[in-house]
Amino acid sequence: MFQQILVHLKTKVVAKRSLEKNEHLFHRGDPVSALFLVSEGSVNLVRYQEDGSPAVLQRAGDLSILAEASVFSDHYHCDAVVTKKTNVSIVPIAMVRELLEKEPAFVRAWAEHLSQELQSARKRAEIASLRTVRARLEAWLTWNEGQLPPKGAWRDLAAELGVAPEALYRELSARRSA
Repeated sequence: MFQQILVHLKTKVVAKRSLEKNEHLFHRGDPVSALFLVSEGSVNLVRYQEDGSPAVLQRAGDLSILAEASVFSDHYHCDAVVTKKTNVSIVPIAMVRELLEKEPAFVRAWAEHLSQELQSARKRAEIASLRTVRARLEAWLTWNEGQLPPKGAWRDLAAELGVAPEALYRELSARRSA
C-alpha cells in the first residue's frame, strides 16, 4: 500500500531528514504542517499519561506513513519519538490535502491504506485484551502465519504484544521445551 501512495507523494516531497534515536520529529501541540514518510528506521507516536508513563499509539517502521490520522488536524495530539536511526521524507500537509481533493486514484490508495491500518489497530486491541503472554503470543502468531520474527526483533515483538521482553523470552523458552 505504501508504494501506491508513494507514487502520488514522491513528487510532492520537499525535504528529507535523518534523525537519531530519542530525537523528536514533532511534539504534542505542534501545528500539523507535514506528512512524514518513513523510508527506514522507527518512530513511535507517544502520548504521556498523567503519571508520565508512555502510551504508544503507533509504531511506524520501514516504508510506512507516520501520523496519517493528523492529516485533517490542526495540531499533533502526541509526540513522535525516534526509536532507532530513521530517515523520513517530508510532504507539506497542504499538498496531501490537495491530492485528497483532486486525485481519485490517490483517494482510493489512501482509503485502502487507512482500512488496513484500522484492521491492524483492531488486531492490536484484541491482542491487548488477552490476559496472558501465552494467549497474546498465540493470537499474534495466528495473524502472522505462525512465524516468529528473527531473534533480533523479539524485543520489538514484546513491545507490540504489550509485555515485558523477559516475559516473552520465558514464554518462547517454555514453547521450545514443550
